[in-house]
Amino acid sequence: MTFSGFPDEGLVFYEGLEADNSKTYWTEHRQAYDEHVRRPMQELADELAPEFGTPKLFRPYRDVRFSHDKTPYKTHQGAVLHLDGRGVGSVYVQVSADGLRVSGGCWRLQPDQVERYRRAVADDVQGPRLEAEVASLRGRDFSIDGDQLVRTPRGYPADHPRVALLRHRSLHASQTWEPADWLQTRQALERVRDAWRHCAGLNQWLADNVGATTAPPDRRR
Repeated sequence: MTFSGFPDEGLVFYEGLEADNSKTYWTEHRQAYDEHVRRPMQELADELAPEFGTPKLFRPYRDVRFSHDKTPYKTHQGAVLHLDGRGVGSVYVQVSADGLRVSGGCWRLQPDQVERYRRAVADDVQGPRLEAEVASLRGRDFSIDGDQLVRTPRGYPADHPRVALLRHRSLHASQTWEPADWLQTRQALERVRDAWRHCAGLNQWLADNVGATTAPPDRRR
């Protein structure tokens, strides 16, 4: 089916889930989740997949094994799309009672990937290339986030011109919109697609300079 927007009923569903994050609420409103949240998200992801890669919708259940917060359900629905063979660099979309969020980049890097990332940031050609991509995204009202060290990583000078980027252990750009009428229309797809296209340069830089991890599966944490 063709994506036609995120119905307001989906946001109302999440408002209720935030107030009552329980199995009882979930069971009573599961149909609303399936019809007004998961279905349009799947339609959006499937329609954009030819350009942005294989889609994966995240499960609505939280992993509470190692969390102090034992509420069982996520209060948002997310999906990630990744081009085959890229190694690293993907795009993400999330809908919740707060509205719509889109992102691009990497959220978790293995040690060998972090090492290659930092070498590239320090490089006199690739470093400025990333710096320009980040500046362009900031100029388009993207926030630049990711796991970061407090101090400069070992082996690099504290006064390095790209020290802020060197501190990153992951790097992604995000843009958010509060609920509005356009969210219930095809304009939502257009905004997601445009934002992901703006992230293409960042994802290409990550693919060119970081790539897939070489660590064996049992060492990936």
